[in-house]
Amino acid sequence: MTIESGVTKALVAIDVQPGAAMETQSGIANLRPRIYGAFVPAQSRRSAAIVMHPASNFMGHYLLEPLARAGIATLGLNSRYAGNDSQLLMERVIEDLGAGVQWLRAAGYERVLLVGNSGGAALCAFYQAQAERLTVTRTPAGDPIALVPADLPPADGIVLTAAHPGRSRFFAEWLDPSVVDERDPWAADPALDMFDPRNGPPFDRGWLARYRAAQRARNDRIEKWARGQLAHVRALPHGVNDMAFVIYRTGADPRHLDPTIDPNDRPAGTIWGDPRQLNYGANNIGRYTTLTAYLSQWSGSSQADGPANLARTRCPVLAIEHTADASVVPSMNALWAEAAGVRLARHELKGATHYLAGQPELLAETVGVITAWADRLA
Repeated sequence: MTIESGVTKALVAIDVQPGAAMETQSGIANLRPRIYGAFVPAQSRRSAAIVMHPASNFMGHYLLEPLARAGIATLGLNSRYAGNDSQLLMERVIEDLGAGVQWLRAAGYERVLLVGNSGGAALCAFYQAQAERLTVTRTPAGDPIALVPADLPPADGIVLTAAHPGRSRFFAEWLDPSVVDERDPWAADPALDMFDPRNGPPFDRGWLARYRAAQRARNDRIEKWARGQLAHVRALPHGVNDMAFVIYRTGADPRHLDPTIDPNDRPAGTIWGDPRQLNYGANNIGRYTTLTAYLSQWSGSSQADGPANLARTRCPVLAIEHTADASVVPSMNALWAEAAGVRLARHELKGATHYLAGQPELLAETVGVITAWADRLA
């Protein structure tokens, strides 16, 4: 337990259901799987929130202490895949989130809110959809997943902040269609290369339409290959259940170079730096993965599409939209709004970047909007 800025932050360890063999390389974690979080209590036991991401470490999330000071106890929870999504199954992550909701209910909190920040948004939507009506029995690879309603208690509301619509959507729109050989990280078709200055920026809308079509085609090829490989390795005389592979160049969305596409207040670039470095570098979304993890997270067959799942829920939804976000753009916010319909309360956070870094006044505004909305819930 630590004390930071006048509030108490406690380490939380929660036992979870075991997953597949070698889900991690830790024997202890396989024998007794646990997830960990940082919990900041509030004076009232009325409301508590969970902020969680499929793979990022949210134990130091910027909302923990401010929300608790404002009266909402907050748990920054990590999944079992924190720091390594190469074998991540979204169907397993919602089970981890359910363990956090159960922990807060057992602690006596009357109302539990899911705060879906960035990549945590689609996770929260997937969780709540299954908590309200459990339909998932298998992963996209066809493997049984033993989810039960008792492990997925519904939350009372969802808060979306700087919310991207899901890993499969991001992957599809960031995939570099100029790749001509999946084994070669450098070979590119210049006619489809967004980094070739002959193509832009600015990008002609006809070229952009061809680019998006080529992205879809590459995405379809990767999934077809992955499914074929999965069937192949499992059918071998001494077959294995899964196989690792690398997907090169997964950071090539033309919006990174041309802010006139889907415009907001963002500058050119990405939230992680230079777009070309991101695309060609050693690490980015979906870069190191396995056949089963790719199908669950990144493929078009993923069951964790954020807006599609949010449309299946019935709980109240608050969306806080960052107008200078270089990652989440207006068309993504529109997808969430359409999915939530009349249940949605929207708030524009003017000038807010993705992480609110160096923007304390906008962090305070975020907390004020969340607490005012939570107070209005029945």
